[in-house]
Amino acid sequence: MPRPITSAFERLGRGISSFSVAQRTVAIIGVAVLALGIAALSMWATKPAFTPLFSGLSGSDASTIVEQLRTDGVAYELSDGGGTILVPQEHVYDERLKAAAAGLPSSSTSGYGLLDSMGVTSSEFQQSVTYKRALEGEIANTVKAMKGVKNASVRLAIPEETVFASEQSDPTASVFVETATGSTLNTEQVQAIVHLTSASIEGMAPTDVAVIDSAGVVLSAVGVGATGSADQQAGAYEDRVRGAVQAMLDKVVGPGNATVVVAADMSYQSAQRVEESFTTPEDAPALNEAVKTESYSGAGGAGGAAGVLGPDNIAVPAAAEGDGTFTSEDTTKNNAVNKVTETRTIPAGEINRQTVSVAVNADVVGNLNVADITSLVASAAGIDAQRGDAVTVEVVGFNGGAAADAAAALAAAEAEAAADRFAEIVRIAIITAGIVITLVLGLILYARRSRRQSREAIELDELMEVRPALNAPGMPFPLTAPIAPIMIDPTPTVAYQPPAADRMRVEIDSLAQRDPAKTAELLRGLMDDRQPA
Repeated sequence: MPRPITSAFERLGRGISSFSVAQRTVAIIGVAVLALGIAALSMWATKPAFTPLFSGLSGSDASTIVEQLRTDGVAYELSDGGGTILVPQEHVYDERLKAAAAGLPSSSTSGYGLLDSMGVTSSEFQQSVTYKRALEGEIANTVKAMKGVKNASVRLAIPEETVFASEQSDPTASVFVETATGSTLNTEQVQAIVHLTSASIEGMAPTDVAVIDSAGVVLSAVGVGATGSADQQAGAYEDRVRGAVQAMLDKVVGPGNATVVVAADMSYQSAQRVEESFTTPEDAPALNEAVKTESYSGAGGAGGAAGVLGPDNIAVPAAAEGDGTFTSEDTTKNNAVNKVTETRTIPAGEINRQTVSVAVNADVVGNLNVADITSLVASAAGIDAQRGDAVTVEVVGFNGGAAADAAAALAAAEAEAAADRFAEIVRIAIITAGIVITLVLGLILYARRSRRQSREAIELDELMEVRPALNAPGMPFPLTAPIAPIMIDPTPTVAYQPPAADRMRVEIDSLAQRDPAKTAELLRGLMDDRQPA
């Protein structure tokens, strides 16, 4: 291996060997955590993506499909209490085809598949009930295909046919919908369910379908439709009118200078009205015409006059000039008549009467005319005088104290929120600074410790070996200080003589002070020579 790599491994080994017991324990725990994290990340990255194979399965169908997956050696997962089976995405279509070939899931054939099992000996009642169940299953399967719908159940109330047309009742339907977790049905989806169900049954109107969700909320009621009850319709209508009038007044008198209240009286009853009207066409020929003419001729002469009976049955002689002859004509015509029959269904929620009340701030009215404001409000709200609608516009003084208090409270809340955000930022900054400072200090201490531990002790004997090199002729400052001999004094007092190691240390120190670069180079060469090959 190259020398730098070998040196790096050697330094790493020396650094690890210099660790204390606590440092080695922390290092081992860190390496174990890192290895576990890498293993978990590898398992997550290599785990296949699972996709639902079937959902809403019964227990028997789920068991049969799981046995099929085990036979094929395909990994699977169960969710929703075993009602949903997940398999890797690359096996979804193959397993679906195999399940379909085996007639699974069997619960999916609850629609028209029920008719396949009927025998020739089935009674008329059985055929009728089975057909209704087939319709319910088909509609439920279609509703379940909608986004956000987990399960659906449909019940149909189809009246029996009768020869009396006046006694015929309309069919009705109720749809129970269970939505997926975190999903809700909007108005468009509810209307889609209503129209889908009503269009599937002959003679069923959209108002004859009731839709209820799993929380017990009525999304569409019979006779009302998907718009809700009369109270909900009234509230929605009032909000819509109030919003339109308020938006107009905000532009006229300024925001916050007008308030609008709308009260709508709506009908809670639904009815059906039939009207017939007849008109005579102009310049139209008669359908048929009959003329009857009758004539009579008398005997003539005065003697032949019969006369006329009077009030007392006494014959009154007729006029002398009458001869008893008369003629009559009778004409009968049958003219064409236009007939119009109009049938109207009046649903619940029709507006009987509405009132609009507007209060305008007197401080900002200025040159505005109250009559003009009233006219604008009446037009924007769709006021109908014949229906009894009314509009009231009053100029009053607004209470500014509450607005000032609200503004002060809002400003205080904003200031408090800003202070909280600033305190949070300061706290995060302090924590971050503390962590950074701790890390920096730790790195500095670790670097110093590593540098101190990487230093090698130089034996004094080796320094003695270096001394001839330091006294070489090429050295600018040779070590020529002689070693003083030990003098033996006859007196009992013995003079202190420093050991040779101390003298060598002093000489090296003086050399380092005179020529530091040269000294460092010699010591570095000595350390390199000591390292094993």
